[in-house]
Amino acid sequence: MTLASRLSTQANLGNLDSSKERLKLIAGNLALTQAQAIVVGFLASLAAMVFGWIPEGKFNIHHGLLLCASSMLTASLASLILGSIMIAVIFAARKCKINPDNIATPIAASLGDLTTLALLSGISTVLYQAIGKQHWLAPCIIVLLLVLTPLWLVISHKNQYTHEVLHTGWTPVISAMVISSVGGLILDFAVANYHGIAVFQPVINGVGGNLVAVQASRLSTSLHRVGKPGKLPDSAPRGCANPCTAYFGKGIHARTTRVLLGMVVPGHLIFMYTISYMQAGHTAITVRFAVFYLLAAVLQVTILLYICIWMVHHMWKVGDDPDNFSIPYLTALGDLLGTGLLAITFHILYLIGDKDADVSD
Repeated sequence: MTLASRLSTQANLGNLDSSKERLKLIAGNLALTQAQAIVVGFLASLAAMVFGWIPEGKFNIHHGLLLCASSMLTASLASLILGSIMIAVIFAARKCKINPDNIATPIAASLGDLTTLALLSGISTVLYQAIGKQHWLAPCIIVLLLVLTPLWLVISHKNQYTHEVLHTGWTPVISAMVISSVGGLILDFAVANYHGIAVFQPVINGVGGNLVAVQASRLSTSLHRVGKPGKLPDSAPRGCANPCTAYFGKGIHARTTRVLLGMVVPGHLIFMYTISYMQAGHTAITVRFAVFYLLAAVLQVTILLYICIWMVHHMWKVGDDPDNFSIPYLTALGDLLGTGLLAITFHILYLIGDKDADVSD
């Protein structure tokens, strides 16, 4: 989503209109995302080993190599596929005179999980079947990706559009991974007690992440249009925004906030109906459940949009580009908030009498 936000901003600034600049932007950003994907995939696999196997006191080297190779290759291929799709979407939006901020980041967020899970499932299946027959496959994939990483780093370093991001963009990406891992621990605990939570967690986190990404991308583009990071425009909030102004003001960003908040309930009602129709979860969709679930979803997005306003302007004030820094933090916070609020919702429902197998198996 950071790639979508960066390219959307550049498109709105007119930097994609020149074929020469367009090629530089595409090459630099794809190389950067490859480097970040491989490194983060490697770190994520190490974290999974630490959290999953060390507490049990056992470790299988073949399974470790499988996990590492699957994670790195999935991240690399997903970044390439999604990056290419984002470039096509942004060019199409530009041709149709549509603001890419409104469509690129939601599409990136929507396709991200689907693409990643599909690739991870297929790659891990192939590598698992290779255990005992082709022991060299997983180590070769790891070595190949690690060897390619310096190439992507050099290309990014020499590109004027990604040079700064290469040196400063690692902190938000890795921090977001850590924050999301905390959300994962909460989810593990919650699922152990409330099985029905598993089917709603991707929904609440996906909707929250999509909406806040749109807000962050739009805010960042508006700031880029009036100056460079380091100096806030006179109309921008200097600290925490006034909640009344943020949600009920007359400005374009307040109106966007209201529109995004207005999409929460209808969107979740559609997903809830779909889950109920497909009988996809353990939880019966009762009126009581719907009310508490929708309250949690609205609260999540309300908090995220307010944090987004503060975070984007604060990052701009200290000289950081929000396109590169804000979205990883906001989506990770969305995962943490969504999972936490969902766990609280299920626990409250259990406490007030919904103690059948629907809420807690």
